[in-house]
Amino acid sequence: MARGSTLKVLGSEAETEQFRKRFEGFTAYYLKYGHVSAQVVDQCFAGAAVAHDEPLDKDVIVYGNNGNIVRARTPNQQRLVKLFDHNDLLFAVGPAGSGKTYTAIALAVRALKERQVRRIILTRPAVEAGEKLGFLPGDMKEKLDPYLQPLYDALNDMIPPVRLVKFMEEGAVQIAPLAYMRGRTLDNAFVILDEAQNTTLSQIKMFLTRMGRNARFIVTGDVTQIDLPRRSDSGLVRAMEILRPVKGIGIVEFDRCDIVRHELVKQIVEAFDRSAHNEE
Repeated sequence: MARGSTLKVLGSEAETEQFRKRFEGFTAYYLKYGHVSAQVVDQCFAGAAVAHDEPLDKDVIVYGNNGNIVRARTPNQQRLVKLFDHNDLLFAVGPAGSGKTYTAIALAVRALKERQVRRIILTRPAVEAGEKLGFLPGDMKEKLDPYLQPLYDALNDMIPPVRLVKFMEEGAVQIAPLAYMRGRTLDNAFVILDEAQNTTLSQIKMFLTRMGRNARFIVTGDVTQIDLPRRSDSGLVRAMEILRPVKGIGIVEFDRCDIVRHELVKQIVEAFDRSAHNEE
């Protein structure tokens, strides 16, 4: 119970020691970030008991906005984070909702905050736009923003809006279609290629060869959602086959067990997989 500025804890020696460690983690968070939320309180005090030597933020990747804690929530998300420590290029492929892109962007934000890199570059092919971009209103950024919106959404969860605008104005955070990568050398950067299933083999090769000094690349995609005219045009699977034996490249294949969106999403993916299997 608490009275004034005094906190008295009742329980066994093991229980009070566990509470002390959790409370220390709670106060350390407040001292570092200057605010707390209900989610932070839950993280520190609720849930199953943890071992005394287990850090409270074991799976936390980055602390986002409004007390939002971005963590590796599934085994394959945790594997992606672990492989990131030992590989400069990662492939993360799997179904919608498995958190592959979100986890990758969280790693990028952490790297930028810790000054491991000078900039984040997020890119994806604007396949859906095709040759129709010229008929859409606005300048090129306004034409392409709808296809890049999922990347903006993730960043907005992790970086305060005013700071994100400043980062983008300074070029510390860049979001651009894949075509804009041609001819560039990307040094001191964390680069993510999203929706890579919609790239051809030559496009993905072009992207990967942009890697410069002190660069980290993550390629994400879902081979069940190919929007190219012919599924066989997708170069993602072929690129992984070619590069799998190369040292310094890690591959994480997410599955339905990693889906962290609404519980119906997992059932939807399973239903479509069954239908596709029956049609073969």
